[in-house]
Amino acid sequence: MEGSTVPLILTLGEKETERLGMDCGVFVRAVCGESRTYGNEGVRVYTLRVVVGPTHPICSMIYGSTGATHFDQLAKILTGYEITGARSSGIFMGILSIAVGSLFKITAVPFHMWAPDIYEGSPTPVTAFLSIAPKISISANISRLSIYGSYGATLQQIFFFCSIASMILGALAAMAQTKVKRLLAYSSIGHVGYIRTGFSCGTIEGIQSLLIGIFIYASMTIDAFAIVSALRQTRVKYIADLGALAKTNPISAITFSITMFSYIGIPPLAGFCSKFYLFFAALGCGAYLLAIVGVLTSVIGRWAAGRLPRVSKFWGPKAVLRAPDT
Repeated sequence: MEGSTVPLILTLGEKETERLGMDCGVFVRAVCGESRTYGNEGVRVYTLRVVVGPTHPICSMIYGSTGATHFDQLAKILTGYEITGARSSGIFMGILSIAVGSLFKITAVPFHMWAPDIYEGSPTPVTAFLSIAPKISISANISRLSIYGSYGATLQQIFFFCSIASMILGALAAMAQTKVKRLLAYSSIGHVGYIRTGFSCGTIEGIQSLLIGIFIYASMTIDAFAIVSALRQTRVKYIADLGALAKTNPISAITFSITMFSYIGIPPLAGFCSKFYLFFAALGCGAYLLAIVGVLTSVIGRWAAGRLPRVSKFWGPKAVLRAPDT
């Protein structure tokens, strides 16, 4: 795992655009998945994007148009001068490709397709790593939007619409899930939408709320997947398998319930504070649509993710008809 962690740590302080892709090897960890069907399908989707996708070649258009790769140099060029014509198009395509690559790695809609399968097919510790580490790394780098000058506004618009789409799809898709890890995967997609709200604001308050949100999200996710990892030893795979967990393992049931209540934003837990700061920042910058969609999807998410603590505390063990895994 350290082979995947080091590149992510290095990208946190990186100041050269061509090195932002050092974390591509992170997702290779998924090939050691315990379920080859799901894991390999997700790996194929990711490999297709990395190997034959246009993101990295198009990123070179920034260098071709400006002659600079260092963030400080780009900030001076893009902020101090008016760039038009072919150079402007090249810079725009390069910045757009950075946005697409970043959204893909953090499982934001519409680049989320690989996440449910690879989360389901990978060992739980790897799934937890994939759901946390790339988001921290990408958040640290994309928070430097100011270096892109007027082009930063374009990125904010992209994040604005992706935030709305991620919140809606994450909440609705989670309602239809019957497996624990797939439900957590779609909940993670929804939380990406909430976190992107901080970027969409384009204000100091938005970045501050984003940092708070990513820290709280990481803490909740570590706790949730730690419990899931322990339960997987007893072959808990489906939501219905959590029945009577309060009787067989009350400490895990209480901890899991508190974590999921925080996930769905029940006050006064940390998850509620995270969403409060993010929505407050959205209202402060006039992004009322983001705040409204966020509140509505949070209500829907309370029913979807709230099934886990509800089942673990109140349902008894029972037979469940399951479709065979393919």
